[in-house]
Amino acid sequence: MLIWIVLAVVLLPLVALALAVRPVLTRLPGLRRAAVALQRRAAEAEALRETAESLQQRAEGVQRQLDTTSQRIALIKAKRG
Repeated sequence: MLIWIVLAVVLLPLVALALAVRPVLTRLPGLRRAAVALQRRAAEAEALRETAESLQQRAEGVQRQLDTTSQRIALIKAKRG
């Protein structure tokens, strides 16, 4: 009789634990795919950030050229009268 009580006290929690863990284990492949997709998106976002920084630097260079050009035009107009 004592053996049945011990088995019930030990086995029932183990069965309950297995039933609780089963849904989590069945979702692991989907979670893994989601994690890989998120890592891919993070890499794409990093590449886009680098491209945006490059474009920003290029725009600043073009702005400097535009400022220089407008200063030269103003100087030419001032010399003409």
